[in-house]
Amino acid sequence: MTDPLLDDDLKASDVAAYLKQHPQFLSHYPELARQLTIPREQGAVASLASYQLHHLREKVAGLEHRLAELTAIAADNEKLMQRVHELNVTMLRANTPAIAARSVITRLDADFHVEQVRLLLFGNHVDLPPADWLTVVDGGREALPEFADFLAHHEPITGRLTPERLQRLFGEHAGEIHSAAVMPLGELGMLALGSADADHFQPGMGTLFLKMIAATVTAALMRAEDGA
Repeated sequence: MTDPLLDDDLKASDVAAYLKQHPQFLSHYPELARQLTIPREQGAVASLASYQLHHLREKVAGLEHRLAELTAIAADNEKLMQRVHELNVTMLRANTPAIAARSVITRLDADFHVEQVRLLLFGNHVDLPPADWLTVVDGGREALPEFADFLAHHEPITGRLTPERLQRLFGEHAGEIHSAAVMPLGELGMLALGSADADHFQPGMGTLFLKMIAATVTAALMRAEDGA
């Protein structure tokens, strides 16, 4: 019997014969399998219903896994936001450049689980006492050719840095740093976080929180410098 819904040149028996010869056909077209209408009668057709059910369960399992990933990311972001908020509060309490700088170094070291934190300042924009985490570059940004493109774009960078950049940022500890995040601080300088874990900071990772941190530190240093 010819199915009236089929094309004149295609018979239902041809479709059935093709499917018999290609039993894996539906595995290549899962969307088609989900759209088929299955009779309620028991029999050989139950295998197709089982396939549909199995495919749907796999899809649900995949969605549940993705939901778990998104939930974990949301939890991590909430923790990061809390740390940034605490950093903001700390910076607001700082009334001198020295307190602002020392506070941010202490907070970042404790909250962001990195081995090294460095503050590079251009010239004498902010007067700070010597410290092992502080580097003053008298020549300003012109004295940092290895960071010329970074400073021109005003965007944080993350991942593995060149040996020249690591040496400039972390000095004798450069060999211990396998990934880093570097944030521009406007005309004041740069802030760098260094980790011994090569995967701690990765290229392409979100930089929203790094931008927020940089903005907070920049504002605090400028406010303290102006005596506000």
